[in-house]
Amino acid sequence: MNRLLALLLVFVACHAPAAEPVRVMVLGTFHFANPGLDLANAQVDDVLQPRRQAELQALAEGLARFRPTVVAVERDADAAPDRAVKSYADYLAGQGRDDRNEIVQVGFRLARLAGLQRVVGIDTHGDFPFEALQAWAQRNGRAADLQKEIEDIQARVKRMEQQQKTHTIGQVLRDMNQPATIRDDNGFYMRVLGYGAGSQQPGAALAGAWAARNLAICARLAQVARPGDRVVVVYGAGHSHALRQCVADVPGWQLVEAVDYLPR
Repeated sequence: MNRLLALLLVFVACHAPAAEPVRVMVLGTFHFANPGLDLANAQVDDVLQPRRQAELQALAEGLARFRPTVVAVERDADAAPDRAVKSYADYLAGQGRDDRNEIVQVGFRLARLAGLQRVVGIDTHGDFPFEALQAWAQRNGRAADLQKEIEDIQARVKRMEQQQKTHTIGQVLRDMNQPATIRDDNGFYMRVLGYGAGSQQPGAALAGAWAARNLAICARLAQVARPGDRVVVVYGAGHSHALRQCVADVPGWQLVEAVDYLPR
């Protein structure tokens, strides 16, 4: 490359208009329908109660102030054109609004309020080799330590259950989406790195599998987001730390704090 061409390329790069950033809000939530898929599963109030429906409407109205152009949810839509969640079209037609799932009660409600014609699914399955971690801990005198980790998770879930008695859903989610809370919740995946020795590393395998799933989720988001988009990601709170980290690290993306839009 001659010197003149090199200088020209530098000039163009320095003066090219910057692409609009992709602004992404990650809203971590508990599972409203309690599918029993986590290490500790919460017992939650019936979100179809009139009082809870009013709270969910206030929650959606708060999030709508962000003016989202994309709502992404925890549903596998790999086979769907444009990753569009089919049941959202049914929701717009008035069907399925009694589904208790947070995808419907938060994601679909918000998308409808924002005037969006689609909701995208970015979920994917992944391994979670917890049994191998348990087996190693049992063989190596660490079973009590691992049980304490599980009990700590269960205690946090119990605190959330107690919050429901005095807090709105928006207030519960506001507490859940505090950056300090998210960091604390992610501590489990860092502490399990201490479970292993030599070539046997079940803690690293578990943390790595969790990271791989979350990167695969973030990849699906990256494949639908466009410059200038304002994205709300509605996901189980256990994914919040990894998804926020991915958003913060993608060039041209900006992480938006959900707590700035949640009811007090």
